[in-house]
Amino acid sequence: MQKRAIAVHDISCVGRCSLTVALPVLSAAGLNTAIIPTALLSTHTGEFQGYTHLDLSDQLRPIGDHLSTLGLHYDTFYSGYLANGAQADEVLRLMDQLCDEQTHIFVDPAFGDHGRMYSLMDESMPRQMRRLVKCAKTIVPNMTEASYLLEEPWPGEEAAEATVTDFCRRLLELGPENVVVTDVNFRPGQTGIAVLRRGMEKPLYLFHERFEGVFHGTGDVFASFLLAALMNDKPVETAAQIALDMTHFAIEETVRSGEPLRYGMQFEKVLPLFWQRIRTE
Repeated sequence: MQKRAIAVHDISCVGRCSLTVALPVLSAAGLNTAIIPTALLSTHTGEFQGYTHLDLSDQLRPIGDHLSTLGLHYDTFYSGYLANGAQADEVLRLMDQLCDEQTHIFVDPAFGDHGRMYSLMDESMPRQMRRLVKCAKTIVPNMTEASYLLEEPWPGEEAAEATVTDFCRRLLELGPENVVVTDVNFRPGQTGIAVLRRGMEKPLYLFHERFEGVFHGTGDVFASFLLAALMNDKPVETAAQIALDMTHFAIEETVRSGEPLRYGMQFEKVLPLFWQRIRTE
């Protein structure tokens, strides 16, 4: 039977991020994917001016109430960008309504990067995201979000391995079974991830070459590839390697194309390779 996913993210009309990434990636991996939008933006908030932003908080409860009457089982519940901290209450309610013991709750606490929170975030967001993290099986924070979740100072662009290891272990203590931390850098010219699941003594570190520039939506692309691989029954270590490789290849395609980076990564071009990887590894 085909697996079913539900993704709770914002949606930007232009600029590859959030639902415009999650929906095609999960669908390409064979998942029947439903969506619940938390906000509607004309573009994402990076490198665009004059964008519109419609908070959809008042729609989350009626959407959840209706969907709960359909009798659908969701194999995974994918939570991402929230329009405000108070939406965490509604997302927790959605989890209660739409998830069961078999649902893989996957939380990308998408609220910051480069040592600070995104421009539209309120100060309650880290505290509210901790509530979602406690319910998750898998979480995918970047180093900035990990710092906020743990109430620790951001260690900078190049964190020491001991710091990242400590962060991973403490994030596991918040409740999830799998922690995958992105934007991990031990030295110039590299970027990677740390993977720690319950039962592992220390994180697995995976790296690729770092490209110059700001690639908007990278976290969404990586997280979506990761979840899609997990839902195709890959162990978290294998899923993380596949997701890192696909994200790297998507950045390569984007650089090669010459398209302005603010429009996001050309992940569409690597979907056939992604499908091949998850079917053969």
